[in-house]
Formats: sequence, C-alpha cells, structure tokens
Amino acid sequence: MDSADENGLELVKLDALVVMKIIKHCRENLPSLVTGQLLGLDFGPVLEVTNSFPFPGSTEDEEETEAQAEDGADYQFQMMRSLREVNVDSNTVGWYQSTYLGSFLNEAMIENQYAYQDTLKKSVVLVYDPLKTNSGHLSLQAFRLTDAFMALYKAGEFTQEKLIEFDIMSSDIFQEIPIQIHNPELVKAFLLDYGQTESKDCDFDRFDLSTNPFLEKNINFLSDCLDDLSQEQNKLQFYQRNLVRQQQQQKTFLEKRRAENAARKARGEEMLPEDEAALFKPIPPPSRLDSLLISNQIHSYCKNINQFAGESFTKLFLAGQLHETQ
Repeated sequence: MDSADENGLELVKLDALVVMKIIKHCRENLPSLVTGQLLGLDFGPVLEVTNSFPFPGSTEDEEETEAQAEDGADYQFQMMRSLREVNVDSNTVGWYQSTYLGSFLNEAMIENQYAYQDTLKKSVVLVYDPLKTNSGHLSLQAFRLTDAFMALYKAGEFTQEKLIEFDIMSSDIFQEIPIQIHNPELVKAFLLDYGQTESKDCDFDRFDLSTNPFLEKNINFLSDCLDDLSQEQNKLQFYQRNLVRQQQQQKTFLEKRRAENAARKARGEEMLPEDEAALFKPIPPPSRLDSLLISNQIHSYCKNINQFAGESFTKLFLAGQLHETQ
C-alpha cells in the first residue's frame, strides 16, 4: 500500500477521545464487525478528527433492508444536527470500521470508501483491529483509495487490459496515511497528575510468551486466501482456454466460408457474408478485482506474521537470557 497521497493529505490527527470511542464501540460488539462516522476538519495536508459516533447496524447474519438503510440515514442526520446545535464539529471527514486480524480488504469497503471519497476528496477510513491490539500494539490505521484506482473503479471494468491501461497492481488500491494521536492540554494535565499517584495496576499481559494462537489464525487465513487466489487463477485460465477455442473456431469458419465464396463466385452465384460476429458471441472476461483484493490481503497477512514473529523471537531470546543468568 502506498504511503503518499496525491491530494496532499499527509497526516490524520486524531483526538484521543475519538480513539477511545472507536475502541469502546468495537470491543463492546465483538465478534460482530461495526462501523461509525468520523467528524472533524481538514487544514491543508492535515485532517483533524475531533469526534465520532457509531452507526446502528444489524448483525452479520442479517441482510440490511431498505427500511433499515433509511433508518440508518435518518439516525446519521439527527446525530449530526444534534452535534451542530451544541457547537461540536459536525463535518464528515470519513468513517471507521472494525476488522478481524486485518481481513478488511473487500468490495464492500471499497464501495463505501469510493462513495465517501467521490464526495469528500480528503475523507479517510480508519480500521481498528481489536484482536491484533490484544497482542500488544494498537492496531489503528488510516486508508484512502489511490487516484489511479478511483479512476479504474469509476470506469467499472476490471479486466486485464484495464489494469494494464491504468497501471494498477494489488499494492495500488489503498494508500496508508500516517496517524498522530494528541490530547487537549487539560487531559495532559490530568494524566500528569494521575501519573504521580501511588496506586497503579500493573498489567503483565505484554510478557506473555505464547505465540501459537495469533500465528495460527494468521496462517489459516493466509491459507484460505491462497486457495481463493488459486480459484481466481483457474477462472482466468478457463477464460483463456475458451477464448483460444473460439478463435480457432472463427478461423476455421472463415476458411470454410472463403472457400465456399470462391466456389460460388466461379459459378456466378451471390457471395455469402464473411462476418462471424452473429455466430460467435464475445466471451466476457472475468473481473480481476477479486484477484487484486486477495493479493493485497495475502500481503497484509504476511506482514502481520513477519512483524509478530520478529517481536516474539525478541521476547523469547530475552526470556532465555534472563533464565540463563538465573
């Protein structure tokens, strides 16, 4: 994923309260995936997110009806109007969603982000992974669709020829924008005062040396993605075989028709048309969007495995050295 933004967006500045709201909303609804609205302002290359609120949604097993979609739109309108009445930033700057071990790259996310970005040029999507955060690092990332992919998605064709024309690879779908979390001065003063108190709880979860659950889940997801990518490749090969077979049939038809026309011309009869379009309908090429998303998801899983394995080895070597010194 690219880290540079063509529209001049260089940084997403998050208020700490927004981060806490997103974390609370996502964790309270596990294992369901949730979404919400981001509010704030953009100042040149910096997008400031100062508030957020969750979207009401159905569970994953329920399909969203038109009535539920209308209720959701009314809820968003009422929330933004209420925030405006109390002089809180009510400008939409994007949305957020939760994910499960980085498995957020799908057509639904692209469709939503395209709708936001087509209307609001500097809108972003924040992706929070509560399960990955439990391993010791805050997993909160900001993404945007690249301009090249926006043009490709607007064209609506994801054939191999279009991918070559727009010079799109799996890494050219999203671009990641750096995130900076900041606190107001009053919050900083409170944290400083709180840090001087004597009663503090100590959390030793970061010293957990178990690596099997996290790595096992990522490897299982990686294996599923590889199977999906193999199926997409089989679809492409099936299309190519059918295309070659049709081209051979067209060539045979033209040879026979030309020979027949030569004989009819010799007899002084009317020539037959050599247009084979009516007999051979063009075979539609398969969409390559799924292959792009799966390839990008594979890269994400490999990155997670590499990062987590490296940190786990560091902890294991440290624990081994401590054990030897004892």
